[in-house]
Amino acid sequence: MQEFGKKNPSVNLSDLGLNVATAHWNCSPDELVQSALALGQGVLNDTGALCVNTGKFTGRSPKDKFTVKDAITEHSVDWGDVNIPFTPEAFDKLYDKVCAYMAGKEVWIRDSYACADPAYRLNVRVVNETPWANLFCNDLFLRPTDAEITTQNHDWLILQAPGFLADPATDGTRQGNFTIVNFTRKVILIGGSAYTGEMKKGIFGVLNFIMPHDHKVLSMHCSANEGKNGDVALFFGLSGTGKTTLSADPNRALIGDDEHGWADKTVFNFEGGCYAKCIDLSHEKEPEIYAAIKPGALLENINFYPNSNVVDYADARITENTRAAYPIDHIANSKQPSYGGLPKNIFFLTCDAFGILPPISKLTKAQAMYHFISGYTAKVAGTEVGVTEPQTTFSACFGRVFLPLHPAKYAELLGKKLEADPSINVWLVNTGWSGGAYGTGSRMKLKYTRSMITAAMNGLLDNVACEPHPVFGILMPNTVPDVPTEILVPRNTWADKEAYDKKANELAQLFVKNFAKYADQANDEIRSAAPVVMVGA
Repeated sequence: MQEFGKKNPSVNLSDLGLNVATAHWNCSPDELVQSALALGQGVLNDTGALCVNTGKFTGRSPKDKFTVKDAITEHSVDWGDVNIPFTPEAFDKLYDKVCAYMAGKEVWIRDSYACADPAYRLNVRVVNETPWANLFCNDLFLRPTDAEITTQNHDWLILQAPGFLADPATDGTRQGNFTIVNFTRKVILIGGSAYTGEMKKGIFGVLNFIMPHDHKVLSMHCSANEGKNGDVALFFGLSGTGKTTLSADPNRALIGDDEHGWADKTVFNFEGGCYAKCIDLSHEKEPEIYAAIKPGALLENINFYPNSNVVDYADARITENTRAAYPIDHIANSKQPSYGGLPKNIFFLTCDAFGILPPISKLTKAQAMYHFISGYTAKVAGTEVGVTEPQTTFSACFGRVFLPLHPAKYAELLGKKLEADPSINVWLVNTGWSGGAYGTGSRMKLKYTRSMITAAMNGLLDNVACEPHPVFGILMPNTVPDVPTEILVPRNTWADKEAYDKKANELAQLFVKNFAKYADQANDEIRSAAPVVMVGA
């Protein structure tokens, strides 16, 4: 076997069951790009980023993600339609089949790690079938120094073989593609899909188990930034709520845009890069992301303007889930190393298409846990095929599909963090509709939302008089600098007050219905924060 590149001399691939023809170790981004170009696997755009097509899968396949059910996971994992069990025996056989498939091939190997706080560092070795997938891992995971590489042993292994297809009849999978997490062997096995997000979210799922279960660290699907005075803010929100936009602030350093841990003394990034959606990207809308797409970055499933290598970011012919992967230092105001102190402000972002929730409101500890476990937003017409009117969406902890444990475990850990530091403010921010539901009212202006968030972070709302929402009980400030007073209480913005009351009651019923599946494992404090449903309203 030929081996090229920087490697730990004590590492032997045969220990992993691999017998490949050529192994490229820890190649530089430029070397990986040149290999991809030479193999005809990608092209460069006009700014020097490598552009590739991930093939059949342009997004994750959650129904084909499995977790090995064994002594470690049997009584800890929240089994069901999110965490689908897989037997250890079937895993071992499938792992051996993937290794046999890789025999005699050329592979790219990367030593990396997750968790920017050294106290929680998780070393990750990745074996890829393509150089551009290895470039993705260079961009998204944290990058050890050359000296560290020569001595680093891996805690976890990702073995990614997109060209290998499982046989569901004999391998125990649902179809040819699969992602399987084995906590005993500490392996993420991926086959049949070249979508790189399976690797990123695979490690996120591992950390969502290890951090709360082993370290009492709250793992979070959120972005984080830090002000000049060291104050940290967290931004939670599902797609379309404005999480990326609102956390990108030229006056604040970006800690990370997607995955973090909250330990006793730090908030730290799990990753070393960003994996940003780039549909409709423009310099005007997202200047930081636009500028980050340069040599070393990876663009997935985009199209070019005719007869050019200029990306048409509005083109969704392949998928609306077009993506850009790049190291976090491609963002000019990113913080290095990517961790800060404890949070001062936490923002739960929701796009309420029903126009019921206030544009900003303050939550008690109980309400924070309740809304965290609810993870509410609404999809509006045009966001997905078949969506013609607003649809409620609840995703526990703003990332249900990535949670190995029961959502109540994360919510209760959040409550303990808030109890330990009562000075932390938790805000619910509605970036959706005001003055009526979608189709009648109007979308909250971005400048108002930015003003509200800035006021909260600057402490300007700490002593403002508030009134409770009649249904949800959350506290609505009476005044916010640079924001019209009349929009702060949503009922006042509706011409038909009775229609508002009726719709508010309907939304409350949806919250209660969604929460029912978590209620049996949620404590009394969380349950006490449920909205008040008016019987017969």
